[in-house]
Amino acid sequence: MCISKDSEDGQDSHQQGPREACGVVAVYGVDNAALTLYNGLFALQHRGQEGAGMVVSDGKILHYCKGMGLVSEVFTGDFAEHLPGRIGIGHVRYSTTGASKTVNVQPFLAECRDGMWAIAHNGNLVNAGELRDRYQKQGAIFQTTTDSEILLHQLADPTYFGQRDRIRAALAELCGSFAFVIARPHCVYAARDPWGIRPLSLGRLGKGHVVASETCALQQIGAEYVRDVNPGELIKLDENGVKSLRFADVPVGGYGQCVFEQIYFARPNSHVFGQSVYATRTAIGRTLAREQPCDADVVVPIPDSGVLAALGFSHESGIPFELGFIRNHYIGRTFIMPSQKSRSSSVDLKLAVVPEAVAGRRVVVVDDSIIRGNTIQKRIGVLRRAGAREVHVRIACPPTRHPCYFGIDFPETNDLVAAGRTEEQICALCGADSVGYLSLDGLKSALENSGHYCYGCFTGRYVCGTEHVVCKHALERSGPDQLEDRHHRYGVMMQ
Repeated sequence: MCISKDSEDGQDSHQQGPREACGVVAVYGVDNAALTLYNGLFALQHRGQEGAGMVVSDGKILHYCKGMGLVSEVFTGDFAEHLPGRIGIGHVRYSTTGASKTVNVQPFLAECRDGMWAIAHNGNLVNAGELRDRYQKQGAIFQTTTDSEILLHQLADPTYFGQRDRIRAALAELCGSFAFVIARPHCVYAARDPWGIRPLSLGRLGKGHVVASETCALQQIGAEYVRDVNPGELIKLDENGVKSLRFADVPVGGYGQCVFEQIYFARPNSHVFGQSVYATRTAIGRTLAREQPCDADVVVPIPDSGVLAALGFSHESGIPFELGFIRNHYIGRTFIMPSQKSRSSSVDLKLAVVPEAVAGRRVVVVDDSIIRGNTIQKRIGVLRRAGAREVHVRIACPPTRHPCYFGIDFPETNDLVAAGRTEEQICALCGADSVGYLSLDGLKSALENSGHYCYGCFTGRYVCGTEHVVCKHALERSGPDQLEDRHHRYGVMMQ
């Protein structure tokens, strides 16, 4: 058994930037499940770079491996030999609730009266504080400081234990965004919140099945896409195939798919909410060029998530596309970094300007979004020092003026550069010659079923109540964390 010697604060050199949602994978009836999970998690690495883990069942025992770092750093050498079986779940983490610590790396495991359970979660439960307080008053002991652990306590709760529809009853009490995968020794479950905020797709691999946050993971492991897990649906994968169950009806206000999945989070080769991310982002860029025209000599994207919008802008405007920035691919995504300090330091290392592409030219820079403003301000300064004559900024979404409570790491209004500022004020703050944003109507025009999306970070109107929201570190223990030194990288949970 290996002991993981990870840093307490999770400030590893790979993670620098704005953060996104986590990623989950589950497999049933697949040979070498550990290797399949590895490949799926590798394809989802963009969704979380703080930690990774997996649980694999050989039909009797749940084996696990997890730790801080990238997928390639956590699962090394002969890791698959420690994880035999054809059933399993995996997770890559980006923390939106709970500190960036080893103890908070998923999947989580627990032993209930009826055996072992393992869970992994993508999303944010806005009623986590309320539920946690209820269970602690009943004497429950929490091992982590994340909202995800709530589900384990529900599954162990005697109130639910005797119910035939135990999992469905527990899920129905949760409020917020979630895509859960759950492993038992003989089966796997997957569930998606009633609003459909986070994506979750079902695929087929040989005679087995796969569930993943994005279809790019299915593609990576050679699985055939079957369909999305529906909002409010719980599916069970076992020897009888796929069983579909409902745990919630469509909410009164309708669905609330996260629009940032299309703008930023998802990989371009994914289909999210039934729509090609590649096609969506290029369409957004075309609309942006029509709404916010600019006299310029070159269109320059901020890699990587601004590339497709810039390509669409170039095609629509006729302004040549140039790679004015080269990305260091050994640095993580800066929106996905745990702290402002790590975001600011990594932004200096992430991109290098190509002077020959911008010197003496009027440059229009296209980026997917401006969140805190630390990235674009530095990029404009670098372009000017490289000799750019003018720098105009075009943003492929509306101004982000409101927090997100459903799994994106901008939960405080004070963190947002657009909050309380006009476009002219943002322009002056960033040091650009002009700043132009895509309109909300322009964004909707690029989306199929645009009424099924949540635009709360732009409008302040959310798909479900946020009155019980807790801040990212609200669930931290007040005393020193005694679990870190006892965390094992490898282990087994026996039924």
